[in-house]
Amino acid sequence: MEFTCLSRGGCFYFPPCHMFEVCGFRIQFDCPMDFSALPIFSPVPLDFYVISDEELSTHPGNGSFNLENVSEEKIEKPLDVGSLIKAEPWYKIINNLRLWNPSFTDIVLISSPMGMLGLPFLTREKDFSAKIYATEATARLGKMMMDDLIAMHMEFKQFYGSEDDATPQWMKQEELELLHHALKEVAFGQDEADLGGWMPMYCAADVKDCMKKVETVRYGEEACYNGALVIKALSSGLEIGACNWTINGPKRNIAYISSSIFSSSNAMNFDYLALQEETIIYSDFSSVESMNDILNDTSGPLTDNLTALSSNEETLANLLSDPAESVGESEKLSFICSCAVQSVESGGSVLIPINRLGVTLQLLEQISASLDYSNLKVPIYLISSVAEELLAFANVIPEWLSKQRQQKLFSGEPMFAFVDLLKEKRLHVFPAVHSPNLLINWQEPCVVFCPHWSLRLGPVVHLLRRWCGDPSSLLVLEKGLDAELALLPFRPMSMKVLQCAFLSGIKLDKVRPLLKVLQPKVVMLPENLSRLINTNTESFTVFSYSEGETLRVPNLKDSLELEIAPDLAMSFCWRKLQQGNIDIARLKGELSLNCGKFKLLAENAHVATDQRPLIHWGQPDLKKLLNVLSKMGIEGSLQQSDAESSNVGVIRIHDPTEAVIEIQESRTIISVADKKLSARIFDAVDSVLDGV
Repeated sequence: MEFTCLSRGGCFYFPPCHMFEVCGFRIQFDCPMDFSALPIFSPVPLDFYVISDEELSTHPGNGSFNLENVSEEKIEKPLDVGSLIKAEPWYKIINNLRLWNPSFTDIVLISSPMGMLGLPFLTREKDFSAKIYATEATARLGKMMMDDLIAMHMEFKQFYGSEDDATPQWMKQEELELLHHALKEVAFGQDEADLGGWMPMYCAADVKDCMKKVETVRYGEEACYNGALVIKALSSGLEIGACNWTINGPKRNIAYISSSIFSSSNAMNFDYLALQEETIIYSDFSSVESMNDILNDTSGPLTDNLTALSSNEETLANLLSDPAESVGESEKLSFICSCAVQSVESGGSVLIPINRLGVTLQLLEQISASLDYSNLKVPIYLISSVAEELLAFANVIPEWLSKQRQQKLFSGEPMFAFVDLLKEKRLHVFPAVHSPNLLINWQEPCVVFCPHWSLRLGPVVHLLRRWCGDPSSLLVLEKGLDAELALLPFRPMSMKVLQCAFLSGIKLDKVRPLLKVLQPKVVMLPENLSRLINTNTESFTVFSYSEGETLRVPNLKDSLELEIAPDLAMSFCWRKLQQGNIDIARLKGELSLNCGKFKLLAENAHVATDQRPLIHWGQPDLKKLLNVLSKMGIEGSLQQSDAESSNVGVIRIHDPTEAVIEIQESRTIISVADKKLSARIFDAVDSVLDGV
């Protein structure tokens, strides 16, 4: 098995991407889009003012290159809003993925809605023919996110128009020379080598074509690919519809663990017990990201301090299901709600551009309750081109939700609070900020949920421009975003900014207990994570991997298992070998590969049980063969071999007719004119050899 980490990702919105080959098939895990570089572009102006020719010539993206200016400006100016690229954005995909021929990829497995946002870039490739698997919920949510992304990007197209050239102006060499070094580093990496990962935005037709190639599955449902691999999706608890994968084949059984949460308030809990396979690919980088500061300050190996980890199953289960995580997340949400209430009480509005469906639904629920408790009657707005579709979908997917949400349904209550908020007209849903009904309904102060978390697309840009100078208003961001760069177009900022880190995966202190419960034989861990946890005392073998390197993992099985049909097994004619206590039989059947297992089925025409053996092995003992021939009335003598041909033995038959038996290292040759004698000599050779 060969495994290559194409990208380690960066946060919830940018999951890792891997490629690996098993049983002759190439499988890709996830196809995300990297939004971390999007803030190098300037957002569309609020009032669509016309940019003057003079301004166009002074910023990267649309200007002419003046060699005199370059020679004069040797000292770079500080980064400001004028440094941003004023052009239609391109989007960054995984650069390493471009090194792989898409026609050789057989399967793409999608683990979360964020992991499929870059999929249309891949499926629109001419030679792409892979089968794409995703859960039903992930496929539906992913499509809504892609549709919303296209709708938000349309503002740039309307403002800047279409690019006539295949390469945009800002990507040309002379324009890149003018780009601020901080923006270059974000866009192209520290060594400025990551130039190939930029793509123009896909269109609705690309998304439609992409979704035709996706095969949806439910949790625990087996999907058989080409008869050789059995693929199964299992809940990861990270988000509604997010999953881990198991892949079972003839030579290897694999579990793929993506970012997971043991106990989720909205999504179905992490089904980790179903991941007990011999090989585990661990792809949750969240604990590595959270420990980056420690890694930067430490040169020696770090451990999780769980050297004396109990092997008791109940103790390990209690450790993994520790409610402290859920309590911590609830406290974060409560703190956000308290800050929101304070802002509203002081006359300010609250802007929440968080694109996690689960967190958004929880905040809707808790902020509305906090406003009620404080007796504050302010509207809550949800603004998105797919907002109505999103809420409608969330209300009809109980099988993808946590037990707490399902119990509400069984007791006759709404699964989410937004149902009552809509009925009471406290929650208002609109497709865009310029919707006529929104302009009629608009009230301030208010609470607004809207995309996009990058602060470059969608309603958040217009609302942030409106409130950035209000010290009473509040902006809630999620960590993982470069806030300094993202807020650059809106400075000076008087608005309060609250940046929160939500749980996005398995915590460091739970990695070893999880692996101890799963009891694999081989574990593939990110290189930095293998430094953070002590696996020296464990029974499994650890292979460390890093981004851009190919790791080769040896097969654990030396042989393959074969299922034989009962009727075929009953027809075996067993023969005991002369050497060793072994019985052997010859069989004939139809070999098939189905659901990852080899099976031998009986044919209509069976081999006759009295048919003589046709397959032999070993060399006949010459003296023993002479004795057998003598008993059959065939007289012969052993001819002495020359020194040069010491590996060849010859028996010459004198009676009843002449014949020669030449015994070589790899074969025995019988030379005789009489067919009857030839058959008798064959029977003699057969009697002194093992065969079937």
